[in-house]
Amino acid sequence: MAFPMSDEEFDAAASEALDSIPQRLRDMIDNVVIFVEDRYQPEPGEDPDTVLLGLYEGIPLTERGNEPWAMPDRIMLYKEAILDICSTREEVVDQVTITVVHEVAHFFGIDDATLHRLGWG
Repeated sequence: MAFPMSDEEFDAAASEALDSIPQRLRDMIDNVVIFVEDRYQPEPGEDPDTVLLGLYEGIPLTERGNEPWAMPDRIMLYKEAILDICSTREEVVDQVTITVVHEVAHFFGIDDATLHRLGWG
């Protein structure tokens, strides 16, 4: 059963997760917006049962040039998917932290294989 958590509590967990990232790295995060949605909606042609806890959409820092047209990068957190796998507030906070660090790492150009190897998968 999913752990119940208000939007405000979840947003606070996401804010705490961002605050856990070292300041020198946070200072490098620019033109990134974080959103919370209930669930990931699979794209056409994608497995309709795909479940994601988070998603980074944008141009990783390692691939950026001087794109004057660049829209803000987006990090999505999928609240209901995270709550579905947690049974305590502490588990939610831990999972939100893992998810935020994982998606922010994509902003820095770190791939999934490396993140899984480092324990942030």
